[in-house]
Amino acid sequence: MSRKILITGGAGFIGSHVVRLFVNKYPEYTIGNLDALTYAGNPENLKDVEARPNYKFIKGDITDESFINQLFQSEGFDAVIHLAAESHVDRSIMDPLAFVKTNVLGTAILLNAARNNWKEKEGKLFYHVSTDEVYGSLGETGFFTEETPYDPRSPYSASKASSDHFVMAYHHTYGLPVVMSNCSNNYGSHHFPEKLIPLMINNIRNNKPLPVYGKGENVRDWLWVNDHAAAIDVIFHKGRTGEKYNVGGFNEWKNIDLVHLLCRIMDKKLGRADGESAKLITYVKDRQGHDLRYAIDATKLNKELGWKPSLQFEEGLEKTVDWYLENQEWIDHVLSGSYQQYYQQQYANR
Repeated sequence: MSRKILITGGAGFIGSHVVRLFVNKYPEYTIGNLDALTYAGNPENLKDVEARPNYKFIKGDITDESFINQLFQSEGFDAVIHLAAESHVDRSIMDPLAFVKTNVLGTAILLNAARNNWKEKEGKLFYHVSTDEVYGSLGETGFFTEETPYDPRSPYSASKASSDHFVMAYHHTYGLPVVMSNCSNNYGSHHFPEKLIPLMINNIRNNKPLPVYGKGENVRDWLWVNDHAAAIDVIFHKGRTGEKYNVGGFNEWKNIDLVHLLCRIMDKKLGRADGESAKLITYVKDRQGHDLRYAIDATKLNKELGWKPSLQFEEGLEKTVDWYLENQEWIDHVLSGSYQQYYQQQYANR
């Protein structure tokens, strides 16, 4: 069956993996990739699919209501996979209103455009991709389930929690067909270098300090981004309307243990003495309101739709390290911001 799908934030980290999967796996689908090309959006992430006949890049901002309404009317999308978001907790602490604008208002504008244009709801779907951070912080035991009450602790997680509620409100109030997923921390290729794993890889390579918040005892559940894209695929096609699904890697690591593992892998890859990179670890003042532990229970997704992670963490991490070591030019472009000027000019008149 032919589909016309709008993927928002498709030039970003997770979004580019989702776009690539859908463009390659479903040649009968038309994929529109909408991205504002802010600091973390990079069309270079999708150079391998940009010439495909079923792929179209659209530069635009989800907070531009007039633009979004015109886009829905002109393109006739029958589905949305919504990933566009401001996503870095530290940035949200510094500029919370930017997160409210993009994550809350932007989501509401997309929902409203779908509501106004999908008069016939059969075959339509608004898929909202969210985070486990909306659930707050866990102690040393327990897991987030789909029934865990929301308890966001940062401006980022509060903005995502609000957007989640708007999605479900549009489903219950207007009958908009929706599905939602909440995922744990992702890792893999094309991740913006400010995030923990690519930051550590790049700093180790360049013999720079490895900043670790507090004592490094905060725990995160890590999910390979390709496995997340596969989960989005199965939820999009088989998930029950009006339901939410947690996506996790069943893979908890303390931050300090993860950094030590990366140091060992990098020492081996770079031919350094074992323990050499670990000397770069530097403990810094803890983040404000730093959640202690996240852990996802993805049983519902596994039992209902058959999804489970495909890689053990150590294998996925080695693949990730290899990609960054082999793509220094990509890292240099991202850190310099040189790609932004080029693409902003290229799409200026579209």
